[in-house]
Amino acid sequence: MAGELHLTFVYFLKGTYIVVEGKPNAECFFIIREGQVELSKEVQIVAEERGNNLKPGDFFGVVSAMSGHSYIETARAKTDVTLISVQRKQYGQLIRNNAPVAMKIIRQFSRRMRYLDQALTFLTLHSSAVADSRHLYKVAEYYAKQNRYRQAFYACSRYVKYCPDAENIDTAKALLSELAPYAKAVRLDFSAKDTKREYPKDAMIFAEGEPGEELFIIKKGSVKITKVVDNNEMLLAVLKAGDVFGEMALLETEPRAASAVAYSECLLTVLNRANFEQTITAQPQLIAYITTLQAERIWFIYKQLANTRLNDPLARMYDILLIQLERRRINVNTNHSFTFDFGPAELTDMIGVSQSEGSRLIRELLKNKHIQILHDRICVRDVSEIAKQTAYLRKKQRIENGHREKNIFFQ
Repeated sequence: MAGELHLTFVYFLKGTYIVVEGKPNAECFFIIREGQVELSKEVQIVAEERGNNLKPGDFFGVVSAMSGHSYIETARAKTDVTLISVQRKQYGQLIRNNAPVAMKIIRQFSRRMRYLDQALTFLTLHSSAVADSRHLYKVAEYYAKQNRYRQAFYACSRYVKYCPDAENIDTAKALLSELAPYAKAVRLDFSAKDTKREYPKDAMIFAEGEPGEELFIIKKGSVKITKVVDNNEMLLAVLKAGDVFGEMALLETEPRAASAVAYSECLLTVLNRANFEQTITAQPQLIAYITTLQAERIWFIYKQLANTRLNDPLARMYDILLIQLERRRINVNTNHSFTFDFGPAELTDMIGVSQSEGSRLIRELLKNKHIQILHDRICVRDVSEIAKQTAYLRKKQRIENGHREKNIFFQ
């Protein structure tokens, strides 16, 4: 019958590998019906990655399947297991038949994404990324110093609203008074019935640290996602029409983890907590889209975290290039050429080294005859070379780590 969901049951004996980390083009994920499955990763990044013993009702492989990228975990049958195999193309129908499963997945994704984002910020910037309403004052201070008064007014007004008993509330109120001339240019409150909103360029949509009760879909224009860390503004992403943002705070009832600012004049569709629940049934394709978007972000953050575990900065540079190729769905098993949309300076920033160290690494990278710089863009004549060099340098580190552990054992 048309529209019916036909799921496949698969069986694995105890000790059998179900999926293997690094296997490309994941097309399905699994829900455990009977038995237990053990997950592991080549690089144990954070505490969240440990002790992944899954039981009936749990699922795995969703990040890779929904993003369409390589598997980021290895799953082994801890006992004899019966699994339900779900193809990526079946996800929309699964939502229509079982909305609670979809909600369980996207809520788990939101928690995981927040946790990994905090870990990445800590490892790369040695700074806490835990969202806290008190951080709004630092955001306001930063923007005021940068003469970006509309953003400063927005963040400061939110701080006064949500932190009325904070130590520096009087200082914040004084700053807000100074910024009062910009009040008319800032929109703070909207009706819950307002499902369409327009923002001019540079308008703040929300600030990191404030409570979040809405998610946004960009209908027209673009939005930049930023974070103020150690008195510096980090540009995390520039989103375009069709992208969704703000869902983490909505799903978890947590403060915003980053700020959203109109990068150009934009038109947004808004879903609040009440109409979001209704939308799951009415528009399952939207939930499928949000799941795919979350999966893409988690996959990318995990890859970035794994990159920080490489000791050799040149290995990190090759690995970042490989991640960018995989993210763009370039087949790295071919000898095709490819030109990245960034240059040496951006690549140096991606691995977080100084300009002088970055210049040295770029010179080392360009010793590879397959890599060159053209019009301030990194060009690769043979993309398979990036995969080969990354694999070689990762294997080299595993051998060195093994020798180091062996020497420690015999000391």
